[in-house]
Amino acid sequence: MHILLIHILSLFSMTAPIASCNRNTSDPVYTISQHGPNRDSVNQTVTGGRRNAITAAVAKASPAVVGINVTEVHEQKYVEWDPFSAFENDPMLGPLLQNFPHHGSNGVHTQKYEVKALGSGFIISEDGYILTNDHVAGNASKIIVTTTDGSQYDAKLVGTDHNADISLLKIEGKSDLPYLKLGNSDDLAVGEWAIAMGNPFGLFSINDKPTVTVGVISNTGVDLGLQPDERGQSSRNYRNMIQTDAAISSGNSGGPLLNANGEVIGMNSVIRSTAQSYQGAGSIGLGFAIPVNKIKDVVERLRSGDKADHNINLKRIGMDAKDVTPQIKEYFNLTSDEGVAVMGITRDDLADKAGIQAGDLIVGLDKEKIRNSEQLQSALLDHEVGDVVTFRLLRDGHNATAKIKLPGK
Repeated sequence: MHILLIHILSLFSMTAPIASCNRNTSDPVYTISQHGPNRDSVNQTVTGGRRNAITAAVAKASPAVVGINVTEVHEQKYVEWDPFSAFENDPMLGPLLQNFPHHGSNGVHTQKYEVKALGSGFIISEDGYILTNDHVAGNASKIIVTTTDGSQYDAKLVGTDHNADISLLKIEGKSDLPYLKLGNSDDLAVGEWAIAMGNPFGLFSINDKPTVTVGVISNTGVDLGLQPDERGQSSRNYRNMIQTDAAISSGNSGGPLLNANGEVIGMNSVIRSTAQSYQGAGSIGLGFAIPVNKIKDVVERLRSGDKADHNINLKRIGMDAKDVTPQIKEYFNLTSDEGVAVMGITRDDLADKAGIQAGDLIVGLDKEKIRNSEQLQSALLDHEVGDVVTFRLLRDGHNATAKIKLPGK
């Protein structure tokens, strides 16, 4: 799994959604596309000639797609070795070494260094709000946005959601920028046309134009689950993703995925690739985009300064749960291979107080069907601290439920 980001210096490719939240009551910063050609008729015109629905959508969207250059400050710890430190406590050499200048002991030091990186983004308002991935700009100390007319602007980070992998940027002092309208990712047909735009391998910097690739919606509602971030320090939660075979490669991160009307239906974020070199990872036709309906919720939160708290302490639930194996199925006399078997409960913890019992089979969380323990963990961490979730259980062949308020750390 590769998150689509290019480091200019190292040029290595580096390999999360958010719970539904209350919308900000102020006017949204983005524009939702409500009118325009019927998508069914538009898709039928794709092969009608050289100038078709795809070229029209690209021409409309291109001015609002941007290249993003970021500078990040990374820290690296190292141990400074002092050759004299081994003799500090020596009864004969110790006193003598005190007369020589040296550090006196080994120490752990932190070295800071700058890393340059590239990514993609797209403008969602005429006054300069821009969307991109958190793994592109979430840790940036400096952000420069390049538009298709060659202009460069300093951008500030309005807010970022590490878990959802979404960042909101802002260019100050502009009021007439081209922008994209946001579509509806709940109304997608598998097989309909999809257009991916962005900055693969930094090609935007050559002529200030985004790269365009075309394919179809390969699948919807794909749960990739928890994936380690580019530093391997924490996880992003990629759920309900849009899959496309439109070519997406390193550097496309943060670029828009469009329908044939030129409406944003997702943000290009993740690829699976067997092709990787020092320049990054290339497309094999398995790309994934964060659905735009999720993005709408996150944008309103970031704009208002509200931060999602996904630091749920799963250990405090007090439940040992495992995937169903033939042995577990036989031991508990389960009737299904799917679900998560509760092996044990910690007395007086949340699961015990909610009435969950050893031998229960967790088959769902709220309205979502649960097939394995990884999916259960991802579904839980998709919520926020304080949310009340409903475990759907199968107990001795009968349905049962249990409600738990998710605890923080």
